[in-house]
Amino acid sequence: MALRLVSDFDLRKDVLPWLRSQRAASAAAGARGGGPGVLENNYENLRILNVERNGNIIYTYKDDKGNVFFGLYDCRTRQNEHLYTFEKDLHVVSCSVNNERTLLAASLVHFTKEGRKNEPQPGSKCLTLLVEIHPVNNVKVLKAVDSYIWVQFLYPHVESRPLAENHLLLISEEKYIEKFHIQVTQEDGNRVVLKDSGYLPRERVAEDFVWAQWDMSEQRLYYIDLKISRSTLKCIQFSADGKFNLMFEAPLDITLNDSGFKLVNFGCDDLQDQKNLSKHLALCVFTNHTGTLCVCYSPKFDSWEKITYSVFYFHKGHSKTFTAALGSVDSHVTKGLTFLNLEYYVAVYLPGHFFHLLNIQHPDLICHSLFLTGNNEVVDMLPHSPLQSLSGSLVLDWCSGKLYRAVLNQSYLLQFLWNTQLDCEKMAVLHCVLSCGRDPQFLEAKLIQWISENVSACHSFDLIQEFIIASSYWSIYPETSNMDKLLPYSSVFAWDTVYSFKGYWEKLNSNLEYVKYSKPRLLYDNSLVRKEWHSLISEEKTGRRRSMVYMRNIRENAAKVISNIEARNLEPRLTPLFQEEDNHQRLLMGLMVSELKDHLLRHLQGVEKKKIEQIVLDYVSKLLDLICQILETSWRKHHLHPRLLHCSRQASAAEFTVFHLMTRILEATRTLFLPLPPGFHTLHTMLGVHCLPLYNLLHYIDCGVLLLTETAVTRLMKDLDNSEKNEKLKFSIIVRLPPLIGQKICRLWDHPMSSNIISRNHVRVLLLNYKKQPRSSMIDKSPGSVEFLPLNYFIEILTDIESSNRALLAFEGHDNVDAKFVEEAALKHTTMLLGL
Repeated sequence: MALRLVSDFDLRKDVLPWLRSQRAASAAAGARGGGPGVLENNYENLRILNVERNGNIIYTYKDDKGNVFFGLYDCRTRQNEHLYTFEKDLHVVSCSVNNERTLLAASLVHFTKEGRKNEPQPGSKCLTLLVEIHPVNNVKVLKAVDSYIWVQFLYPHVESRPLAENHLLLISEEKYIEKFHIQVTQEDGNRVVLKDSGYLPRERVAEDFVWAQWDMSEQRLYYIDLKISRSTLKCIQFSADGKFNLMFEAPLDITLNDSGFKLVNFGCDDLQDQKNLSKHLALCVFTNHTGTLCVCYSPKFDSWEKITYSVFYFHKGHSKTFTAALGSVDSHVTKGLTFLNLEYYVAVYLPGHFFHLLNIQHPDLICHSLFLTGNNEVVDMLPHSPLQSLSGSLVLDWCSGKLYRAVLNQSYLLQFLWNTQLDCEKMAVLHCVLSCGRDPQFLEAKLIQWISENVSACHSFDLIQEFIIASSYWSIYPETSNMDKLLPYSSVFAWDTVYSFKGYWEKLNSNLEYVKYSKPRLLYDNSLVRKEWHSLISEEKTGRRRSMVYMRNIRENAAKVISNIEARNLEPRLTPLFQEEDNHQRLLMGLMVSELKDHLLRHLQGVEKKKIEQIVLDYVSKLLDLICQILETSWRKHHLHPRLLHCSRQASAAEFTVFHLMTRILEATRTLFLPLPPGFHTLHTMLGVHCLPLYNLLHYIDCGVLLLTETAVTRLMKDLDNSEKNEKLKFSIIVRLPPLIGQKICRLWDHPMSSNIISRNHVRVLLLNYKKQPRSSMIDKSPGSVEFLPLNYFIEILTDIESSNRALLAFEGHDNVDAKFVEEAALKHTTMLLGL
């Protein structure tokens, strides 16, 4: 299944054995505050009450006399501890313990004889008590009311020393929240007692709300205020000193007036009938360390045929509403809709019907999310009991008493990728695997294997392009959370900003500022690199040169990238890449490093220059390395060898496959104007010579798909003999070469056709700057002259020009061509044309 729930805690396994081991001491625990009594056979008596910020779990059960026992499971030591025992038959509504485990707050109600056995009634009197438990001492009544009360201690972020003051939240069913200031003092060593139990200062935190959620990890309170005409979401941040700030308020397009009272993450809410969960709304807030803030909402079900839910992406400034068909009218929904926080994703889960994995980091593209219906096994393999999502991808199953850590199942996702036929699902799984992978190198290798076998499987997007960009992005994303604004992702509208704050709020505020003021977009693209690269290539052809410092910097950038790639890969490669200079690709590499570095320096505030330079170097290296890995995987799979660079052999089916893959890589990188590893074009051309008929080969060359490098053409001239077929190939390629490379290559081909080309080019160069001089009308016949006066005259002119320019041409490094050779070549060419 796509989602794997790894058990972190289980009441049956982690608590029950310890309780049974305490039975021997239960007879001596008759006094108040004693140890646990005898556990009833009915397992339902043992249940979880709360999960605190440090991960400790508070649970309760009743012994055979009805006494209420409170215990704590330490998640770090994996040990159980008895906290307190009430010797009365009470029902626990809520419970919390402070960080030092010296104070226990509990809200309890008396049972009534009416109705079902052991069921608290709405009219029950609710007592909220504060107990000194280190050692057991005083009990203070905080509230005695007819409405239900929930309690929650605040946990400071600084846990290095005991605090002199504790802070406790009381949440009332009468729609208000208070905060108590509790001062403690130490007496007689470790004895901790209330400093002034007669009076505890309190202050009102919120009122007139119908829904509230507690974020135990970050100590935040979210609630919806109904005093305004619209439902308004507010957030309060508590600090270590007990102070709190209203961080933001934002309107929500939802209706909660008649939805009843609802609390999220304030402990176990077993007062609500679990059988009617599907009839109640679902609402929760999810955040993560990157500054995302999502509100997930599903109203009451209007029918059994479909369900609607919305996700408000506050960090992106927009929302999306989804409607899922549930099937026939007989397909009743007996369980509630569950939202789970999975770091970069939110899972929307309806048991037996569907599983929706929403990408909240980049929600702009709906194809980055994955929707699985009831036909998929994942929908039925997850628990059908109500699940509650806590911080840090923790999931609590109140009914079974289990605490899970939710992780995406990489094995399932990879298998799903191989089997699915839909492009949107391929893209969603591709991004999901890359963003949530625990072993990036292993996952990349699996993805590359899949890509090499399915390179043409996607019709609506370029698979290689998507993989290169996504993998490179996620490889450097952990360096800074602002990368999603500077590399190709974006957001939309704006909303009211928040107060200046550090940590999470600083990141969220950065997201919002980007949404409001980023016009035009700040996302990097290679348009400037494209323009500059074409400019440099044009200057190279015309003989113009940039400053030495500028060009040296570009070359050094490229050298650093290549060195970085080689340092990443210690194993020798089969593919013959990085074995030639390839000045054009090095130029493109260096330009990309330079432009991307300037881009990040402009917009990535607060990050030192050296770190940015390293990020850029790693990013460009990753792009190139991924291309190399794709090729290397294909070469190894098809058992290819570098000997294929020798042209005098026929192509195999495997070489056809690799040639097609390289063509797709070229197409993907060309669209984005990304550099290629030096030697790529040479290898691609050699494969093309093997695999394509001459007319197709020349068409690929003329269209720019195959690039004729000097290395590739040199090998052609040396490896191929001068058969009629090869002569035609060589000549067709030579005439397509740039002049400078063409002149070098012609000298490697010992053939009359090559001599003819050399002589023509030499004559053309000589005559370019020829200025006509007065000459004698009589032409002296030299011993080598022929009875063809125009040719004699032409040879005489060339001889004079070459004689006068010989010193200059030698100084400039040009090769000299003897006039006698030109005469013979011209005569032979004339004879051929005349058919003599």
